[in-house]
Amino acid sequence: MIRYALHCASGHEFEGWFGASADYDDQAARGLLECPVCASRQVEKAIMAPSVAGTKAQAKQNAMMMEAMGRVRAHVEENFDDVGDAFAAEARAIHEGRAEERGIYGQATGEEVVELMRDGVPVAPLPPKPPGKGELN
Repeated sequence: MIRYALHCASGHEFEGWFGASADYDDQAARGLLECPVCASRQVEKAIMAPSVAGTKAQAKQNAMMMEAMGRVRAHVEENFDDVGDAFAAEARAIHEGRAEERGIYGQATGEEVVELMRDGVPVAPLPPKPPGKGELN
């Protein structure tokens, strides 16, 4: 995961997390980035100080982030309905009032996600499963 400091044309500052720097470039080119404050799609990277890997503070921050993402994922898995690969259709049905409003999660293709976002259906990626203790470096 890579974190970028972002800002919109109105000057709102926020963070974005991406799987790789190419993911940011791809989403920016397709107009998928949006300010969480004003919904502006004129979003750019802000200047950031480099982070030095390997420090104790960085390791602690990474561990806290992984723990928080794990809690979010666990909450979703415990309280939302897993609709599997029917996610896009079910999210659209809920948005359009054709299905019961409730929290759901599941799988969708990149194309399905882009279509949902273009149509104003609120979607967000589920944080990845945290690595097991034996899977950490």
